[in-house]
Amino acid sequence: MRLVAGIDEVGMGPLAGPVMAAAVILRLGRPIQGLADSKRLSPHRRTVVAEQIKQQALVWAVGRAEVSEIDDLNILQAAWLAMRRAVAALGVAPDFAVVDGLHVPDLPCPRRAIVRGDALVPAISAASVIAKVTRDAEMCEWDAVYPEYGFAAHKGYGTARHLDALARFGACPLHRQSFAPVRAAGPRGKEV
Repeated sequence: MRLVAGIDEVGMGPLAGPVMAAAVILRLGRPIQGLADSKRLSPHRRTVVAEQIKQQALVWAVGRAEVSEIDDLNILQAAWLAMRRAVAALGVAPDFAVVDGLHVPDLPCPRRAIVRGDALVPAISAASVIAKVTRDAEMCEWDAVYPEYGFAAHKGYGTARHLDALARFGACPLHRQSFAPVRAAGPRGKEV
C-alpha cells in the first residue's frame, strides 16, 4: 500500500494572520461523504466534513508559518514552509505527495503539483478543508483580541471593512508588514 499525502494551504491572500497548510493521508476504500474543495462548502458543512476527516483519515496534520516568517521569506516560501511542517507533523512518512497548485515545495518524498487538485483529488480536498477550518477558527479567536478589525467576518482578507479598519486604527501585530496595504496603514494606535 502506498501512502499518498494530499497537501493544500490556506491564507496566502489575506493581509493578516498565519498561512496554514494541511497534509492528509486517507484510508483506501473509506471515502468521506461530502468531501469537496473547501471553497465550495458552507462554513457549517466544512466543520462537519473536517470532523469526518479527522475521524476517518489514516493520519492528518497542520503546519503553519507565522506572520514574521511571511514577512521575512515572502508568502510563497512561507506557504511551502507550512506545507513541509504539515508533512513532518504527520508522524508517518508518505510514499508520495500531491499538492494543490502549479508548483510544489521541496518535500522528503516524491511529489506532484496538480492544478485544481483541491477539486479533483480527495486527499487534497481533505487537506483543503482541514487547513481552512483550522485557520478560520484561529482568526475568530484573534477577533476577540482585536475586535476593531473584524477578523471573524473576513478572516484577514482585504475586504472594504478590513481596509477601512486599517486606515482608522493602523496595523496590529497580526498584520503582514510586507503587504502594501498594511505598510500604507502604518502602526496600530491611530484611533483605538
